[in-house]
Amino acid sequence: MHSSANDELKLAQRLALSYAPGHAREAALTLMLLDNRLSAILRQKGEVMIAQIKLAWWRERLGEDPVKWPRGEPLLERLQALPIAPQKLVPLVDGWEILLEERLEEASLHQFATGRAAGWAALAGGEAANASRVAEEWALADLALNLDDEQEAERARAILHKSDARSPRLPRSLRPISVLHGLSMRSLKRGTNDLLDGPGAMLVALRIGMMGR
Repeated sequence: MHSSANDELKLAQRLALSYAPGHAREAALTLMLLDNRLSAILRQKGEVMIAQIKLAWWRERLGEDPVKWPRGEPLLERLQALPIAPQKLVPLVDGWEILLEERLEEASLHQFATGRAAGWAALAGGEAANASRVAEEWALADLALNLDDEQEAERARAILHKSDARSPRLPRSLRPISVLHGLSMRSLKRGTNDLLDGPGAMLVALRIGMMGR
């Protein structure tokens, strides 16, 4: 299951996942797969209502008892094995739905980042506050790199620039989000949306993957 699911990740995600200790890898992989699935709903250039319906389906599934989940959906099967209650991932759906708004103001961007970070915070246990901060910064950086609207992208960058404090070091179990955070922040500074744009990116991933920051 792991190898085929791993193939669904983007290259940078696969690299980040490789630094997770064995006991934490499946949970990180599942969270990445869910995040990607929700992101794909937003990337489809269809009616907003269709996207809302699809997101609502995921919100309902995550909010109910897993014994009621329909069979045959591999991602739902993976979610049942997570060490956290699926209900803790509902904010992730809410965060992605924010992007359906016609205009993303600062408050909306904060809501998106908080929601997208919820899964990593839940996995962090006692390190939830630090994990939330790192994941929120990653979410904003990743969004700024991929938004078509330059004004909205600049708002996301402005939020990041308000924080000068160094990001906290997270436990090894959360190393994937630390690596993605470092790669995204590097790309933002370099003005490229390619997280793995050369040897420098690989060195950043290696440093964070081994040392934590």
